[in-house]
Amino acid sequence: MKLRDSNIDKLANETFDVLIIGGGINGASAAAALAGKGVKVALIDRGDFAGATSMHSSNLVWGGIKYMESYDFALVRKLCKSRNHLIKSFPSTVQEIRFATTIAKGFRYRPRYLWAGTWLYWLMGNGFTKIPRFLTPSAIKARESIIDTRDTVGGFEYSDAYLHDNDARFVFNFIRSGLNHGAVAANYVESRGGRREDGTWLIDARNVMNDDTFEIRAKVVINAAGPWVDQHNTLTEQQTPHQHAYSKGIHLIVPRLTDSQRVLAFFADDGRLFFVIPMGQRTCIGTTDTRMESPEVQVTDEDIDFVLDNINKRLDLDHPLERDDIIATRCGVRPLAVKPSAGGTRDFLQLSRKHAIDTDEATAHISIFGGKLTDCLNVGEEIVEEVRRLGVTAPYPDALWYGEPPESVKQEFLHQARLMDLDAMAPPEAPEPLSTRLWRRYGIHALDMLEEIREDPRQGELLIEGTEYIRCELRQAQRREMITRLEDFLRRRSKISLVVSNERIRHSPGLMEACEILFGDKAQQRFDEYFDDRGDAPQETLSASTEAHNPARSESLKW
Repeated sequence: MKLRDSNIDKLANETFDVLIIGGGINGASAAAALAGKGVKVALIDRGDFAGATSMHSSNLVWGGIKYMESYDFALVRKLCKSRNHLIKSFPSTVQEIRFATTIAKGFRYRPRYLWAGTWLYWLMGNGFTKIPRFLTPSAIKARESIIDTRDTVGGFEYSDAYLHDNDARFVFNFIRSGLNHGAVAANYVESRGGRREDGTWLIDARNVMNDDTFEIRAKVVINAAGPWVDQHNTLTEQQTPHQHAYSKGIHLIVPRLTDSQRVLAFFADDGRLFFVIPMGQRTCIGTTDTRMESPEVQVTDEDIDFVLDNINKRLDLDHPLERDDIIATRCGVRPLAVKPSAGGTRDFLQLSRKHAIDTDEATAHISIFGGKLTDCLNVGEEIVEEVRRLGVTAPYPDALWYGEPPESVKQEFLHQARLMDLDAMAPPEAPEPLSTRLWRRYGIHALDMLEEIREDPRQGELLIEGTEYIRCELRQAQRREMITRLEDFLRRRSKISLVVSNERIRHSPGLMEACEILFGDKAQQRFDEYFDDRGDAPQETLSASTEAHNPARSESLKW
């Protein structure tokens, strides 16, 4: 907690070039870009970093193939280029994956017409990925025996990309990059609005953990509050051309359905793409697309029934999936950038996730609407340009602010890992070498972890049963990752609560030791807070009626 406490002290006592409100993918990429180019930047979030939409995605980095149906070719081209750039810049984290899509009898397009569309999609992505392939029903069955092909007339296989770790971890690594370049960031710090005096914003801030209040001073304010951009603009009296519409999406996490590292894509009953996504020893299925009036959402009986019905219709399983198979749920809203003046003629399901940036030059205020993981590097670069237009100089305009450390650093890490036989420390059932995982998650800081293990071999031991995490990773998290509540670690810095049942986590022999490493003398308090259904403990996202049918813990949706 020393890092967070130190940063809160800086927030209260320094003046910044830019203050970013919101630590989702938009705010995180903006902070990393600005700090990487030498701007004095601060970032706050009233919950944890990536605590809302950015932790409820499908974990896919894709070029937006579905937008081809609405002829948004410029957007598809831009997203494909962004996807390719992410794969090249983060090769350990963003990796190409094959999608197998099946077409049922009576679908609105013939399979070969859609297959031709995948070739256009491939060409729009500069042929960067593997080529598409047409699949007959028998070829589909040969590749994925769990697919029910009795009502299938064909399909195709094409490539996009996915995040090897979870989306929230990807977002946090941008926060970490910003911190490495001098940004001052703190989670659980709420903005209660502000005013502009003599060319400086004065933001009224509150430390959520102890209710202390203070002011943050900045020349420019960026509202990157995700689904809550409109609400925060009300607090600062901002009028913007764009607003948000809200679409709720849920995913269900179930035991692994197939051993292949392939995404299975179907067209659901409502006509939108529906995915079966590999997640290590688990499978993620979904999603829904339900128009909402506000960003506060929860999983309902109808949501669960929709996902289970759609998946059971399309898979040939020994036992159809039921509620008891659900390990966890993901539930969030997609904030869709819309212009109220544009009217509502477009089908809601066809609205894109393209971002929009509204800048009020008179008050030096920027609002970011919409957005998605795939487009994050573009958001960062565009924000730097907008801040420059408002009079803030970037001392290092050509600095590269994203990507993995140089290959020479990686090879040095792998060389040292081989010398100490690091991979032999992982359990036999580990899905990948320990060296691969540590490099992907921690980059250059993984070298420090090797030194810790050399000095104390216990630091290389598995700590929490049923997970991959070793002791030195917890020490790393405590020092550098601003873990404030147990949920921050179990759900966002890691994906433990997604893939391990709540009861198994609670009774893991190493969990209390992990809490002691993370929280010191507050270990018991944070443990009780996480598992207590009352007070400030994480709230379930299942509706009351659904909760009665499902004992699995669901994730909370917080900003």
